[in-house]
Amino acid sequence: MEYVTAAPHPSSEAAAPARSGRRSLAAALLSGALGAAVTLLATRQRWAEGTATVAGGAFPLTAKGSDVTGVPAALAIVGLAALVAVFAVRRAGRLAVSGLLALSGAGIAAAALLTASDSSALDEKAAKASGDTSATVDALSHTGWPYVAAAGGLLILLAGLLALRYGSRWPAMSGRYERGTARPRRTARPADPERPEEIWKALDRGEDPTGT
Repeated sequence: MEYVTAAPHPSSEAAAPARSGRRSLAAALLSGALGAAVTLLATRQRWAEGTATVAGGAFPLTAKGSDVTGVPAALAIVGLAALVAVFAVRRAGRLAVSGLLALSGAGIAAAALLTASDSSALDEKAAKASGDTSATVDALSHTGWPYVAAAGGLLILLAGLLALRYGSRWPAMSGRYERGTARPRRTARPADPERPEEIWKALDRGEDPTGT
C-alpha cells in the first residue's frame, strides 16, 4: 500500500514569511522602545559617589550618569528616531536606518561600560567644593546603573539587528502620504444639451460640454 503525502498548501507557505515579519516587527518595536526608556532612566540615576575634604570635614558628593557621560542619552534619542524612521523609508534607505539603529545601541553599551568606573566627574566636583584644583574624591564607590544603561543599549542593538534581518518584510508608510503622488482625474460628465446652465458651467470649468 502506498501512502501519498499531501503537499503544503500554497497559502500556508505564503503566510509563513508574513507571520515571521509581524513577530520580528513586534519584537523590534518592544526592544527598541524599552531599551531607549531604560537607557534614559539609567542616565538620570546616581552612578558614583564619594567624599571630598572641605574645611577639615568630609563633604559627600554624587554623580549622575548624565554628569559622567552624555553619550548614552544622546544615542538613545537617536535610536528612537531611527526606530520610527525605519517605517518611512524603503529598500536601501531602510537598510541604512536599521544600521544606524544597531550602531546606536552598540554605542550606548560601549559608552556605559567604559565609564562605569570613571571618577573624573566626582574629581571635578571635589575640586570645586574644596577650591583646590588638584583635589580628588575619597571613598569612591560606583553603582550598577551604568550596567543597566548598557543593557538598554543591547536592547536597541537587538532592535537594529532585527530590522537588518527582517526589515524587508515590514510595512512602510502608505503611498498616499508620499510626495508626488498624483490623484486620478475625474472624467467630465457630458452636459445635457437641453439644460443651457450645464453647458455654461462646463465652459466655465474649461471642459468640453460634449464630453468628447
